[in-house]
Amino acid sequence: MNPPLALEEAQARLLALAPVLPAETITTEAALGRVLAQDLHATRTQPPADLSAMDGYALGPSDGPWALVGESRAGAPFAGVIAPQECVRISTGANVPEGGTRVLLQEDARVTDGMVTASEVPPTGRHIRLRGFDFHGGDLLLPRGTRLNAGRIALALSGGHGSVSVTRPVRVAVLDSGDELSVDPANCLPHQIPASNGAMIAAMLAPLGCEVLRLGPVGDDMAALEAALARAEGADVLVTSGGASVGDHDLIKPALANWGAETAFWRVAIKPGKPLLVATRGTQVILGLPGNPVSSFVTAFLFALPLVRALQGDVAPLPAALTMQAGEPLPAIGPRREFLRAVIEGGAVRLAGSQDSSALSALAAADCLIDRAAHAPAAAAGEALRVFPLRIG
Repeated sequence: MNPPLALEEAQARLLALAPVLPAETITTEAALGRVLAQDLHATRTQPPADLSAMDGYALGPSDGPWALVGESRAGAPFAGVIAPQECVRISTGANVPEGGTRVLLQEDARVTDGMVTASEVPPTGRHIRLRGFDFHGGDLLLPRGTRLNAGRIALALSGGHGSVSVTRPVRVAVLDSGDELSVDPANCLPHQIPASNGAMIAAMLAPLGCEVLRLGPVGDDMAALEAALARAEGADVLVTSGGASVGDHDLIKPALANWGAETAFWRVAIKPGKPLLVATRGTQVILGLPGNPVSSFVTAFLFALPLVRALQGDVAPLPAALTMQAGEPLPAIGPRREFLRAVIEGGAVRLAGSQDSSALSALAAADCLIDRAAHAPAAAAGEALRVFPLRIG
């Protein structure tokens, strides 16, 4: 039996199985969480003209007083040209008329018989947003491989794009298995536990815009597993939870083999999550995650989410690590690299609770994973740690 793979080698081998999916064009407003399939260039200039940043008076270039000759409102600009001794009333976001060189704040202005004076004359250019200070037509707004969030959707729309080309949604089938799993969490027999892994994995995939097909829970029965697998024919990715180890009732590996899947690798040198299985079936990629819920979560975070991001064309599919201080002493680590569930408090991290691979209360409290190397000695409070924030999207 081959030794377990190092995490980075396993991730690299998995992502090598993930060609970017085809693109589709959708409305920009519907593209939250989707990944751009093409570079996005501005088709217009923003701002399209010199605009006032404040309510007040657009002044000609003299030192005043200025004759008030009209008004420029947002969406209704002043049509004329203002002379040096003239000004117009102006609102925030309104076009600065030709001849206007600065904006006098309304609280600094006095208006008497149609003449405006200033308690202090503003310098040239004050309170004016110049045309194109944000971007010009033709500028690169967002490169291919960018995931669209709220701010990027606003930028795309401001750049003139009512629709965008994005990779199509990843179709993911999620299958959790085990005789001990109960569909109804409110009515578990003493020998059962509520089935939570499938829902948990589906929830992790949701921010990435996946189309998720739930196939479980399924008992430890070969015929039932093969029937469930048959429903995953159209999936780009199949994620299973449970049954991927070496016990007498761990049937995922033989069921996948009967389905025509070929194992790419099995077992990764991490804790929790050692019995991770990666297989392929044609263009489908299959991830067999451990059944313990924390193991399932950690391996989904480290493998399933990066796989989906890579299929979407995300240029940075792997989770990003930070360096933070230990908020408390940490014990020494054994022979496997370990990911500890933790919380960030005051710029430091502390353990969220029990590190048992079935402890959901600690997982629910955690907002990060502490990455501890194999054979790492005990860490003192204040020591630098490598930490993965649990950001999904």
